[in-house]
Amino acid sequence: MTEALHIVLDETAMVAAGQGNVLASRLAHRAHSEAGWFLYAPACALVEADRMRHGTAEHLAALPGVTVLDLDLPAALAVARGTSWAPAHTRHAAEPTAKRPDGAVVATTVPDAWKGQPVRVIDLNS
Repeated sequence: MTEALHIVLDETAMVAAGQGNVLASRLAHRAHSEAGWFLYAPACALVEADRMRHGTAEHLAALPGVTVLDLDLPAALAVARGTSWAPAHTRHAAEPTAKRPDGAVVATTVPDAWKGQPVRVIDLNS
């Protein structure tokens, strides 16, 4: 059995998905059709993506393979410690948990923005 793959979309990846980015579309397809693939959209990043490109939130939320992550108390505390809501919620979502002991990978179109952060990154520009 292969290990599960957990991927968190940052706001740039969400906008890219809404614009038809091939790699983002493949992630969404696999999360919907293949066992062991999980794709997450943190609520704060979803809001920021929709501000960047109107309609992105509804588009992402309608995809059957995407799980929207609420701003629960632990996430809110992580966001409160951050300087910007979207990256803080995304980083929090990628951290290891009991269900995801290895954490998740952040999908992004701006990998340099994640340098120095304790997350693994998938560059959607490749």
